Formats: sequence, C-alpha cells, structure tokens
Amino acid sequence: MEKSKVLVVGGTGYLGKRLVKASLAEGHETYILNRTEIGVDIDKVQMLLSFKEQGAHLVSGSFTDHQSLVKAIKLVDVVICTISGVHIRSHQILLQLKLIDAIKEAGNVKRFLPSEFGTDPARMENALEPGRVTFDDKMIVRKAIEDAQIPFTYISANCFAGYFLGGLCQPGKILPSRDSAVLLGDGNKKAIYVEEDDIAMYTIKTIDDPRTLNKTVYLRPPKNILSQREVVEIWENLIGKELQKSSIPKEEFLASLKGQEYAQQVGLIHYYHVCYEGCLANFEIGNDAVEASELYPEIKYTTVEEYMKRYL
Repeated sequence: MEKSKVLVVGGTGYLGKRLVKASLAEGHETYILNRTEIGVDIDKVQMLLSFKEQGAHLVSGSFTDHQSLVKAIKLVDVVICTISGVHIRSHQILLQLKLIDAIKEAGNVKRFLPSEFGTDPARMENALEPGRVTFDDKMIVRKAIEDAQIPFTYISANCFAGYFLGGLCQPGKILPSRDSAVLLGDGNKKAIYVEEDDIAMYTIKTIDDPRTLNKTVYLRPPKNILSQREVVEIWENLIGKELQKSSIPKEEFLASLKGQEYAQQVGLIHYYHVCYEGCLANFEIGNDAVEASELYPEIKYTTVEEYMKRYL
C-alpha cells in the first residue's frame, strides 16, 4: 500500500519536530507548514532547513490566510497538528478551527490528527477550573471535526516523559533531585509516562491503519504505568540512595493555587487530576478506542527506568 503524504502543522515544536522525524523515518512524503509567523526565529528557521535537507517539503501558509492553508492541505492525504495547548508555553488549540475550515474546503484529507497528545478530553467533563479550559477547547475542536465528517484519529499520549519523569512528577521541576522528593498525596495513584520520540512513532504508525480510523488511540506501554512513588523508587535504585520524602495533601495542593498566575494554575490542575485522582489509568479502554502498544508490538518503547538513566 502506498504510504500517505503527511502535512505537519507545528513541525518545529516540542512534539512536532519529533513527528516530522518519525514521518520521514517511516518513508512518508512529509510536508511542514512554514508559517509566516515564524518571523526571524533563527532556531526554527534552521530546524526547517535541516528537515528540508532530510527530504521534507516546506510549504508556506498561515492561519490568517485561509487559501494558503487550503493550498497546503491539497498536497497531502493526512494532516497532523501539534500547535501548543500548554499554557506555560502558548495555548492555541482553537486556531485549529481555521485548519478544519480549510480541510473542509480542500476535500481531499483522508485523516486529521488534531493537537491532543495528552489526557483524553472526553473523560474530563468534571475537571476543575481553570485547568478544564484545555479539555473544553479540545472538545470544541473534536465537535467541529465530527460535524464536518472529517476522518480522524485522536491520540491520548498521557504524560510526556520529559515533563513528568525528569522532575519525579513534581510540578515545576524537570531534573531529578538526589536528595528529596515531594509526593502528591500518598504518591500511589497510577499514571502513564511515554517518551516523546515513542509518542511520535506510535502516532505515525496510526495514520494508514484502518483500525485507528475515527477512534481514540491510547498510549499505554505496560511497563510505564506507574505511580509517582514507583517513579521515585526507580530513581533511588539508579542512584543507590533513598530520598527524603514528604507529601502534600490535596487540600493543601489546591489551596496553593491561589494567587498564582493563570497559566500556572492551569498546569497545576492537570497535575491534580493526574496525581491525586489517577485520571489517566483509572478506567478501561472501551470499544470506541484502541491501545497503541497492542497494535504495534514491534515498537520497542522506552521504559521509565531506561529513560531515567539519562539523568545519572
């Protein structure tokens, strides 16, 4: 079967650049939307040129120019969007509504993967303010996709390893301490951690797979379904030292949000649902969804222990 042509929107971002690499590695003709908004960001420009040297095609386009989006979309079969939905970076989820309008007009897209890649927003109807804005916006995008009858795949990748494992699941930390760790609650709620290159590879595997059409794909590598306490224990074993541990009860954690900047509150609410409620792993996958490591057992995913070794 001929492989789909892929357009990555947000191809210089944290996850987007990995998706470009994975798409090229899997032999897809790969296009990157070269947005005029990039301006004189030399790092991003040089990244785009590097991808071009590796075989990617750069196609000009902007969310402020509808026809440029239509023109770019007509070149491909699959559109993957990775624009940021993380408030501490930028929150642009609803910009995808313009992309959906362009996909509708182009009329040729076989699959659209919107910017999700985290907690499944369909399961977060009871999320707390202000963190729920991320999930609400993603559901607005989903409704627009489904109302337009655009074929889709939603990727629920759970916790990015770089953000969660590096800081031992502690908000605001991305490097592990060799002295102490603060547990959120009792530290025993299970979460799921996936290395970012693995997220990209699993994602690219889905785009021509009929089993993932119009479904949510959960990334649940079995060895990476762990509690915060278990993550800390893995680190302790690697460094040969027990950390001094304390804990924050949920009431104290929620009270600590008062007075913090809006973006920080959004992020902390996400930590609350993951680490105090166990929202990522406290349910069974239904018939309307599939699990990536079962679909693609040939992918040797990075385990938490393997990932943590880079910090030694």
